[in-house]
Amino acid sequence: MEYKDTLLMPKTEFPMRGNLPQREPDIQAQWEEMDIYQKVQNRTNERPIFVLHDGPPYANGDIHMGHALNKILKDFIVRYKSMSGFHAPYVPGWDTHGLPIEQALTNKGVKRKEMTVAEFRQLCTKYALEQIDNQRTQFKRLGVRGDWENPYITLKPKYEAQQIKVFGEMAKKGYIYKRL
Repeated sequence: MEYKDTLLMPKTEFPMRGNLPQREPDIQAQWEEMDIYQKVQNRTNERPIFVLHDGPPYANGDIHMGHALNKILKDFIVRYKSMSGFHAPYVPGWDTHGLPIEQALTNKGVKRKEMTVAEFRQLCTKYALEQIDNQRTQFKRLGVRGDWENPYITLKPKYEAQQIKVFGEMAKKGYIYKRL
């Protein structure tokens, strides 16, 4: 007699193995189809609002454990607030400007000095948009709930125009000045 035959195990229809690598794409597709984020937003729409302003990650490569921890903890907060009587939308975003994106391209072998500024900026934009799609997929795989189809992206003209407007208002108030 085998030892496993001596155990009194409950009978269940659940499979003995999770097979998560095979099942995960189906689970993700089911979440997408259910559109849980929008259902929650519709259900809580009349409640007092709670907004968590999330500092965006740079769109310069795959997410790492710091990104995962950051997004998951913030997701806890937003979900808790939603379940505690608030309308808690979460709009993700990405910082698509600056040195981290330029450095990522340089590390990939792009010779910045051998092209015009406009050409390099075009490459940076293309790369950043690719990384947004990549990171969005990775964050969704973590189960982070948000308005993933309508993020804020700092290279979009609408966003840049708003930043210029705020900068102009700050300049008018004397908050922007030049000194040694």
